[in-house]
Amino acid sequence: MTDTAHLIRYQGRGGFNPSVIDRAAGTSVFTEDGRELLDFTSGQMSAILGHSHPEIVATIGDQAGRLDHLYSGMLSRPVLELCRRLADSLPAPLEKTMLLSTGGEANEAALRMAKLVTGGHEVVSFARSWHGMTQAAAGATYSAGRGGYGPAAPGNFALPVPDRFRPDIVDADGELDWRRQLELAFNLIDAQSTGSLAACLVEPILSSGGIIDLPPGYLGALRDKCHERGMLLILDEAQTGLCRTGDWYAFERDGVVPDIITLSKTLGAGLPLSAVVTSAEIEQQAHDLGFLFLTTHVNDPLPAAVGNTVLDVLTRDRLDVRAAELGVRLRDGLGELATRHPAIGDVRGRGLLVGLELVTPGGGTADSDRLGAAVTQRAGELGLHMNIVQLPGMGGTFRIAPALTATEAEIDRGVEILDKALGDVA
Repeated sequence: MTDTAHLIRYQGRGGFNPSVIDRAAGTSVFTEDGRELLDFTSGQMSAILGHSHPEIVATIGDQAGRLDHLYSGMLSRPVLELCRRLADSLPAPLEKTMLLSTGGEANEAALRMAKLVTGGHEVVSFARSWHGMTQAAAGATYSAGRGGYGPAAPGNFALPVPDRFRPDIVDADGELDWRRQLELAFNLIDAQSTGSLAACLVEPILSSGGIIDLPPGYLGALRDKCHERGMLLILDEAQTGLCRTGDWYAFERDGVVPDIITLSKTLGAGLPLSAVVTSAEIEQQAHDLGFLFLTTHVNDPLPAAVGNTVLDVLTRDRLDVRAAELGVRLRDGLGELATRHPAIGDVRGRGLLVGLELVTPGGGTADSDRLGAAVTQRAGELGLHMNIVQLPGMGGTFRIAPALTATEAEIDRGVEILDKALGDVA
């Protein structure tokens, strides 16, 4: 039994994995007792190049031996290079970047910038959102962590989620009517607003919200609603950015360019690195107003060097194309399982960010919770690590996000293990 006597438990009512991980390589992690687990969550949805990628390892050793950390006002070549390359990878007018450590920190900085530039303070985000645990980011997070901590930052409003599998507003054919849903949502926001709307912060594919891919056209309509009210549209691409969905950025599918984009998880490929990217116009406005967001590790050279190596590998190995191809293979495999396992209600997602939603005959949340926990445990016993999202009133949804460097055989093996786990417990 793992000795956790001296650890603060920080996962709500969730617990620690009972195994102690000794090492990791590629798409697998290895426990101290010698077991191998196929990692279908890329660590914390971050290790897009797999674990211990040799080029990342080499970059860390080289950069740590030369320059790892600086005073926050000093610049280094890796920082300048990464900021330039991010601008080159994004459409105009996104060209100004600051580098931070975590996704929550990046969202905090983006919201602070939006509030300063617009003069407002009110923030809109999805009712199943997860944007971080710091003050403004936590205020824009609705999927968990709101109860028991006192009042959130004032001026936060929730948008209903355009969930096509579980629609709440439907058309004559019983399909999700997201246009009417969005119109009603902003009517309610306008009724509650004090006239200080600053920003809308959303993920192009809700991850902790159950892998909900925004319907085509939704993002453009949302941008228009924001701009009509003088709000900035901030896209949180912590998990969708940098090739995971088959595009370099998930918003590219819709042809909608946000006012600010935040990156994290995938940018550092497992190391703590995040970014806020915006236009020269917004950056200038913020600077003129005295924008302040100093942290100990802002623009640190070591993680920036890793970010440059991540971009090198993504570009050279065309991992956007690879993610799209492997994603088709993964969804086809899961779709075949759905024909044989009634517990699979839906398979959805893009590229290598895929959701598999479990359902039970009675539709009870408690039953779905038990089923999800049982499948997770059995899959782990069989050598597959996955993460399941449990939301109030819904079934459980597996977030499946293998490394972009996974092989076809590893994708197939993961599907085979899940098949057996479902057969054993469902």
